[in-house]
Amino acid sequence: MTVVIGTAGHIDHGKTTLLRALTGIDADRLPEERRRGMTIDVGYAHAVYDDGTVIDFVDVPGHDRLVGNMLVGAGEIDAAMVVVAADDGPRAQTIEHLELLDALDIRDGVAVITKADAVGGERAAGVAVTVESLLAATTLRGIPVRVVSGSTGAGIGELRGAIGELATRFARSASGSPRLAIDRAFGVRGRGVVVTGTLRGASIRPGGTLRLEPGGRDARVREVQVHGSAVDRAEPGRVALNLAGVELRDIERGMTLVSGAPDRDGVQVTDRLLVELRAAARIATREPRLPADRSRLMLHVGTAAVPATLGRRGRAGVLLDDGSVAAILRLERPVAVAAGDRFVLRRPSPPRTEAGGRVLDPSPPAAAARRRVSPERIRALASATAGKERAAAIVDLHGAVGEGGSVTLASDILVASIARAVASVEAAPVGLAELRRNLTAGLRRQTALAERDAAIAADSVIEAAAANGAIVRDGDRVRNPRDTGSGPSASVAAAMDRLEAALSVTAPPPLGDAARAAGCPPAGVRALEAAERIVRVDDDLAWSAAAYRNLEATALSLAAREPLTPAAFRDATGTSRKYVMALLDDLGRRAVLRRTPDGHVPGPRAPATTG
Repeated sequence: MTVVIGTAGHIDHGKTTLLRALTGIDADRLPEERRRGMTIDVGYAHAVYDDGTVIDFVDVPGHDRLVGNMLVGAGEIDAAMVVVAADDGPRAQTIEHLELLDALDIRDGVAVITKADAVGGERAAGVAVTVESLLAATTLRGIPVRVVSGSTGAGIGELRGAIGELATRFARSASGSPRLAIDRAFGVRGRGVVVTGTLRGASIRPGGTLRLEPGGRDARVREVQVHGSAVDRAEPGRVALNLAGVELRDIERGMTLVSGAPDRDGVQVTDRLLVELRAAARIATREPRLPADRSRLMLHVGTAAVPATLGRRGRAGVLLDDGSVAAILRLERPVAVAAGDRFVLRRPSPPRTEAGGRVLDPSPPAAAARRRVSPERIRALASATAGKERAAAIVDLHGAVGEGGSVTLASDILVASIARAVASVEAAPVGLAELRRNLTAGLRRQTALAERDAAIAADSVIEAAAANGAIVRDGDRVRNPRDTGSGPSASVAAAMDRLEAALSVTAPPPLGDAARAAGCPPAGVRALEAAERIVRVDDDLAWSAAAYRNLEATALSLAAREPLTPAAFRDATGTSRKYVMALLDDLGRRAVLRRTPDGHVPGPRAPATTG
């Protein structure tokens, strides 16, 4: 088992010297760091215990101008080692790092009073008491405090014992999909691209293929190294990967390597997050206070840092049961995140940690589905544990589960792919296995659910629908209770054709009006959606599939040349702002386009060739 511990503390308080005493490794890897005698970027060291436990240490900068680099290391740690020099006592970056660790909800670790050889025992003991009082205001309250000297080795043995005991409190299993947030990327002559990071989830072997997000590029793992040695398999912990199929220019700190098809591993590329937010601790200055609505902040999540705008009003701005709040973060550019990821929000100027929290939903409901966002549903999601409980909460939030646990087949409250899977039952009998498979796939596309959780949720939806009479199970087939098995009548089929034709224009009439004019009943509308003959983007707005594809191709062609603005898209299609904004929102939700400050550009799921 490997546990990742991050250092924290003021510059020149002996973090790197302490790691050298604990591991025999100098974590100052850059020539400039050694020349200046200070950690500039994130460094790494490790120790192996007799029972096989491996401790990976992340040595982060202590300088106030390098807090961004500190967060790169802190974003992927399990526990903290807070370092305070006995001759200097807690200083500015001690306080700042403690507030950052509190915002990240780090709850375990050890505090170390270094340079004990430079002062008397009474002074060192006094500093230890002061540090304990500072820790009491944070999530690290109650962690052990040890007094050592990195230069003479005094107390190092006891500290190693405390760290070993700390490691026993972590029980990480190599399960789920592998995921590595990149903190370094560099080229090696004759070898190609190498990236490093903290591996989470399942193990990685040479020869496998990973996906680089954002971007969706495939990268083959040519070699895997752990602590400088090539291995046949890397378990969770610090890992270096030699990659093929990508160029160094394709990779930057903050990107993430994942496995599987898009959305199959719970990781989503998104620029809009539903989050749980908690005010950062204010150890020495003032009471904790959440930033105001529409505040411009820097989001630090994993190893990424991206400007974000906070939204605390509207349907998502809910006070949660534990005193934290729910909010929406709108990001300047997409990041790869999963539900449960921890993050920090900092104010750029003057620099200050404002809040911390975790991601509740990487792809919260938008457009018509936003109507389902309610305080009760958000509180249920925030309090849900993993597995079936979270699956039920996320499905309820996105609209697959109706009032009282029943399943509503009306597509106006379902996200698109869930509507196609379930509404297909309205059109004709389907196989139970096919319905389960389609519904599971739809849930995974529209939520952050892992495959197992999505399958559980799909089964729950089908069971609830059958129990409430919305569908009927006939052996391994599922049908609508009103369906005789003969499919649409000739008159309904003709009405469906008329409705499809009415929506085959760039500016279609309202869907309800068009359906009434065509004489198409609700079941016929749902059957058109199930067959993907029409594409509904809002409650009362839909295009025929052919018209939608033409508009999508136009948007991609324009966006490939220069950032696409709503005005330019309106002029190119001859439509009004109502249609343009609905289309751009839908293409953005599907990641076909990506919003930037200058306009929309091709997104991570845009076709390979556009223009």
